[in-house]
Amino acid sequence: MSLGMISFVALCVLFIQVPQGQTACAEVDSMTEAVAGESFLLGCVSCKRRAEVPGSAIVEWHFKPAGAEEFIQIFQYEYPFPIILHENFEGRLEWQGTMWTKDVQIGTIFIHNVTYNDTGTYRCTFHRTLYLSLNEEQVIINKEVELTVVETANPELTTVISEIMMYVMIVVLQLWMIGVLIYCYKKIYAENEAREARKAARSQNKFIDSKDPCDGVYLE
Repeated sequence: MSLGMISFVALCVLFIQVPQGQTACAEVDSMTEAVAGESFLLGCVSCKRRAEVPGSAIVEWHFKPAGAEEFIQIFQYEYPFPIILHENFEGRLEWQGTMWTKDVQIGTIFIHNVTYNDTGTYRCTFHRTLYLSLNEEQVIINKEVELTVVETANPELTTVISEIMMYVMIVVLQLWMIGVLIYCYKKIYAENEAREARKAARSQNKFIDSKDPCDGVYLE
């Protein structure tokens, strides 16, 4: 699973697990490249602009195949029932959005066993009702995902950059360690030289002091 997809899943899990009154909602764009034969997370997040206002939402997913002109509805979630509405996706769609509440803000779904026929445009629609103090407000939010199906996964830019930075850091650390070793070696060598010089000077002074004077003159 790619790094971006892992991040999206982690966000969804965090949002779902925390009680509604304590959540922070962040809108994250969906990934756009799926691998044939694998599962793919179609992301769709729509945060309420006024979190303190209670609400409910029905989420619909539509699909327009590559080269087609019209969308077809393939999925609907109205708490607590997900419904697959097109035979081509029967048994392959799984709800991964907000659970245990009508106040849906994550409308994500999984597509299992992705095929090349799944290439196209997916539209996620939130039909949201906000229960205001005096009346109800109806809000419709649309988000689209252009999905491409490939044979093998291409490394994401963030992953490539992370790997490059890892190698750069390894090289930098190695150079730093070499520099430290050279510095320590020079410092120890200089201290040894200074210590030997001091020993030689003391030995010379003792040798001079130990000689007997003759007629007030030290012999060379």
